[in-house]
Amino acid sequence: MARSKRGIPEINAGSMADIAFLLLIFFLVTTTMDVDSGISTKLPPWEPDVNEPPPPIKQKNLFTVLVNANDQLLVEDEYADIEDLRLLAKKFLDNNGDGTCNYCQGAKDPTSSDNPNKAIISLQNDRRTSYKVYIAVQNELVGAINELRDELAEKKFGKPYDELNEEDQKEVSKAYPQKISEAEPLNL
Repeated sequence: MARSKRGIPEINAGSMADIAFLLLIFFLVTTTMDVDSGISTKLPPWEPDVNEPPPPIKQKNLFTVLVNANDQLLVEDEYADIEDLRLLAKKFLDNNGDGTCNYCQGAKDPTSSDNPNKAIISLQNDRRTSYKVYIAVQNELVGAINELRDELAEKKFGKPYDELNEEDQKEVSKAYPQKISEAEPLNL
């Protein structure tokens, strides 16, 4: 018997590259990518060569908040809890020390801020402050400003701040501006 000399049949692999490419495109299109989101903070516009010194700030118009490496707060040179920070910030911002604010309802303490437009909150933290406490302090400070804006919006327009039109929101924001100064972290 004679053996046939047939070759081993080969598989046509010409379309394998096309199939692999289509699978790659499919997985790239259908896969979701995790996007890290950070803290939304609006930074002031960059100005090159600003040589003029900042205007002088009275110490009584500066509300200082320090956070150390042990996550303890020092507010106006006294220890405080995060739970008390919002109330302390509201009292400072709404003080009306100089009597020029007709919508403020504060105690009119002459040793505290003159009015909300002159009041500045200064926040400084240690490099080893936990992220959780840093965010909590930020939330309380911004929350204090938002509560004052809501109260004024309710008093003046009968609606919460979020429901006001853009023009009215600007008016309320101008009455209680968000002036939070963050200094570079230190080793406190």
